[in-house]
Amino acid sequence: MSHSKERHEKICLNCNAALHGRFCHVCGQENIEPKETVWGLVSHFFYDITHFDGKFFSTTRYLITRPGFLPKEYIEGRRARYLHPIRMYVFSSALFFLCLYSVFHFHGEEGGEKKDKKSDIIASIPDSVKARALVNAKDREDSIVVERALDLARPYMRTPEIKKSDTARVYSKKFRKERFIVNMTNPDQRYASIKEYDSIQKALPKNEKDNWIERHAKHREIELNARYNGDQKAMWRDLLEKFVHTFPYLLFISLPLYALYLRLLYYRRKQFLYVTHGIFLIYLYIFTFIDLLVYFGLNQIHESMDWGWMGWIEAAVLLYGVWYAYKAMRKFYGQGTGKTLLKFFILNTLAFCSIIILFTGFFLFAVFKF
Repeated sequence: MSHSKERHEKICLNCNAALHGRFCHVCGQENIEPKETVWGLVSHFFYDITHFDGKFFSTTRYLITRPGFLPKEYIEGRRARYLHPIRMYVFSSALFFLCLYSVFHFHGEEGGEKKDKKSDIIASIPDSVKARALVNAKDREDSIVVERALDLARPYMRTPEIKKSDTARVYSKKFRKERFIVNMTNPDQRYASIKEYDSIQKALPKNEKDNWIERHAKHREIELNARYNGDQKAMWRDLLEKFVHTFPYLLFISLPLYALYLRLLYYRRKQFLYVTHGIFLIYLYIFTFIDLLVYFGLNQIHESMDWGWMGWIEAAVLLYGVWYAYKAMRKFYGQGTGKTLLKFFILNTLAFCSIIILFTGFFLFAVFKF
């Protein structure tokens, strides 16, 4: 409630409804003078912050200490005293992924990165060529000069081209190895371009040509190899960076899927609608964000201080998260220990299989989109 002066007129300025008090019963707007003072703006700003913080911390306290309590309160209509689960989910997930991307990153320091790229490029040059170039180096400075020359020459060095007369032998099914969608770990560098690959494919017999999926995968493989100039380390680093940044979307998709699993597990409990399961999972996700944030913080302290006993506390935090999920299910759905344990096991098995499929799908999406 604002500290501004209340209007004498009992007509809402927003919807023109007749008023019976300080607030409009139709739209909820406060019936105060429209002219705002500087002090009014400042006090309103600090009130909103403290009001949000007060609700956030009190809701978080109940969330951590009383598994299943908040979703039960929500479906029973007692909501005003707690922060809305959607707002809390947005805030906690944003904080979680901000900390996650700050702690787990794949780009090293600039100097180290350049050093790694250079060493990778030099390492990709055949040892015989490197040995012949370094044989006349008298000291370390000469070796550095030679390596710089090899670095400059690397983009112009190509593997021997395959003659079209040898294509049948090289690409014969007899000599083919097991195919992958995209061979990221050992890319085929025999092709200088997609055009060269397509021309070789045209020269093959029809029964030995790559199919549609293999052609698109090979195109992507050649494109990535050309973009990173054979630097597999840089390619994997950027790919993992792209993949990790898809985690928020992965969680967004997994939540309604897990709600469907709960709907099937509690199909005979008609009072629990599909949306009700979603509310339960939102609170469970929020707790998981908080639990993992605590774990990451302890892990950082463990690594920086090198305290061995911190590992036991980290394990306890993770185990509490598992126990919390079981306890929340038992409290919210109100079933006995045996049924809850069985459904908890089934839910986690389905969730594990689903997350593997989602991880694979999002990883392939990252490969073809980054």
